[in-house]
Amino acid sequence: MRQLFSHPRNSFCGIALIAVALMFNFACSEVRQQPAKDYFANTPPPQKQEFRWSNGRSPKTLDPARASAAPETDIVRAIYDGLTELDPRTLNEMPAVAESWSVSDDLRVWTFRIRSDAKWSNGSPLVADDFIRSWLRVLSLGKEAPHRELLANIEGTKTSEAGQSSADNAIPTLPAMNALSAEQQPSANSSPDVPVPPKPPVQKFGVEAPDERTLLVRLIEPDKDFARLVAHPVFRPVFDGGKGLSDSSVSSELVVNGAFSVAEVKPEGLAIERSEHYWNREDVSLERVVFVPAASGDQALEAYRKGEVDAVTNAEFSPLALKLLTPYADFRRTTFAAINFYEVNYDMPVFRDRRVREALAMSIERERLTDGELEGTTQPALTFLPFGSSSKTGLIQDRERAKDLLEAAGYPNGQGFPVIKLTINRNDTQIRIARSVAGMWKRNLNIETDVQVKEAAEVETIRQKRDFEIIRRGVVLRTPDEMIGLRSIFGSAYSPVLPEPVRETDANGLPDSGPNANNSANTEQPLPSAVGPIADEEDALFELTAIPLYFPLSYALVKPFVTGFDSNSLDHPLLHRVVIDAEWRSSQAGATP
Repeated sequence: MRQLFSHPRNSFCGIALIAVALMFNFACSEVRQQPAKDYFANTPPPQKQEFRWSNGRSPKTLDPARASAAPETDIVRAIYDGLTELDPRTLNEMPAVAESWSVSDDLRVWTFRIRSDAKWSNGSPLVADDFIRSWLRVLSLGKEAPHRELLANIEGTKTSEAGQSSADNAIPTLPAMNALSAEQQPSANSSPDVPVPPKPPVQKFGVEAPDERTLLVRLIEPDKDFARLVAHPVFRPVFDGGKGLSDSSVSSELVVNGAFSVAEVKPEGLAIERSEHYWNREDVSLERVVFVPAASGDQALEAYRKGEVDAVTNAEFSPLALKLLTPYADFRRTTFAAINFYEVNYDMPVFRDRRVREALAMSIERERLTDGELEGTTQPALTFLPFGSSSKTGLIQDRERAKDLLEAAGYPNGQGFPVIKLTINRNDTQIRIARSVAGMWKRNLNIETDVQVKEAAEVETIRQKRDFEIIRRGVVLRTPDEMIGLRSIFGSAYSPVLPEPVRETDANGLPDSGPNANNSANTEQPLPSAVGPIADEEDALFELTAIPLYFPLSYALVKPFVTGFDSNSLDHPLLHRVVIDAEWRSSQAGATP
């Protein structure tokens, strides 16, 4: 359950329903003269290994290439197995279809070893070629595959400006083959004496299968986290190259290769059952999982309270409902993998000085935003990635140092600093945040801000044209791969192969920011105004061409008798680790599930 970049306004009736349900629990406790319950829904466990999960509305597709978000991606990860899987507690990669892997010293060539007992649900063996055909299919689908850009670092893959992806050696259609033949023939208007310039060599798709159990992947740029990236659903194989799959493939006839296979598809819910041919079947405890659709957060909450479902995720709750649920032990809050930030146009002369960008970033009091304007539904962002930062230090919040930085840049007490034009999308929450940030810049740095509110489409056009000074953005991070995350935030400014920049540090080991930074006598030379390279998150926090503001939170309700349903920033639990503790009793109230 998450609120990404704004806060939905639930109806008064919806809020009242939640409040009444909560007060009903309290009233019953008082009548029976019992202490307050530790769990919002203290219902007995089922006596079988069946898990009922409310994770949004009914799924529209079970195609790994087309699944964009929950509930589809939750089901895809259960019925399809990838090369790797992410440990739900650490988000580190772990073996799945690939029993092992290795990488070249330059982090560009990855070799995965396919386990010999990997099979499809019809008993057919799963081989390396299944991955090649599946990945080529993703590229051929173009915009129908919402996460196709995750394959863009593979050699031979091209992504056009319009977002269409393709592989140069993808299996061509008959018209394409005819067109290729026609190109090889001389034009009717061409002269035989005029030499035809040779075509540039075509780079083949950088994935091959030397044998049935070996998959070799060549990357364009080095990626230390590629083994984590291929755990994403878009990389999971489909049977027979996806023949028979469509944009509405919600069927019990699917041939899959995961821990579970589709058993039933009904309006009241989709059911999956433990697969007979899964390579790790003996370690799967659940016999059956039922995905129970819910039209709203209120409906999901009511089903959970009544004991009709065992877990609720991917539902939106109002701030009031969240406050009422917070005391209960079965209510979970997790930092979600998305970030809201302000992008700074460093082409503008005033923002080319890093001291200015750092002063603006350091003077924002993020706790005031998250606890005030955002009502405690977000987490202050002092880094760009919420997965466990690779940076040694996060962003420092220090109003006095920010003033010193601005003075060192030539603007003592903000004198002579131009009015900042801050462009945001039309949204009540974002307007409040922008006004609050503008107030902090005025109070802490004596800088004026002109908040310019635009429609969402206009904001994107302004950004593409770089016709802005500072602009608000929000990015959802679909994978813990650092390269993918930083590229989605910084675009072409990110390069993992740039040389390590030389940085001066002050007496505290923090980046030195100018002659008055930390009152150090050793900083007489001002920093160069040019923007430096961004090769990792530490570079991003040094350059600050974007100012992180906050991470959203996601929410879940999980019954205490459900074990192994681990929460993380990607909202990716592993169903084959879930176990129903049929011996759990209410006397265990207070124990952490």
